[in-house]
Amino acid sequence: MERLKLVVTRRIAYKVTTKQKHSDAVADNLLNMNFNPVGPNQIWAGDVSYLKTGEGCLYLAIVMDLYSRRIVGWHISKRMTRDLVEQALVKAHNLRKPAKGVIFHSDRGSQSTSTGFRNLVSRLGSRAQHG
Repeated sequence: MERLKLVVTRRIAYKVTTKQKHSDAVADNLLNMNFNPVGPNQIWAGDVSYLKTGEGCLYLAIVMDLYSRRIVGWHISKRMTRDLVEQALVKAHNLRKPAKGVIFHSDRGSQSTSTGFRNLVSRLGSRAQHG
């Protein structure tokens, strides 16, 4: 970090990034808090975080395989939109090519509870769960 002149700065204020639209449906609880699959490509989890850069904030969406704890899909954007999480999920599917039925667990944010996102999950042969 010193060689690259990187400096750690601590965040003081908490920024709420999860906002659910009341019109969006929440997926059923398929996992019942069981986040330890017995094999790969059974349960994936996704989340969005933001990164402060010299050019402003960027949003990072990731998809993690909970079996291997590896990031299997990710996407970065200047805006936190449905497309951000969709691109991360599509990249994960293109990389791993899971069998139908992989569960995608995410928070209840508007990006992952929207009708468009739920349609994508269905088209990919996955199942959604919101925690």
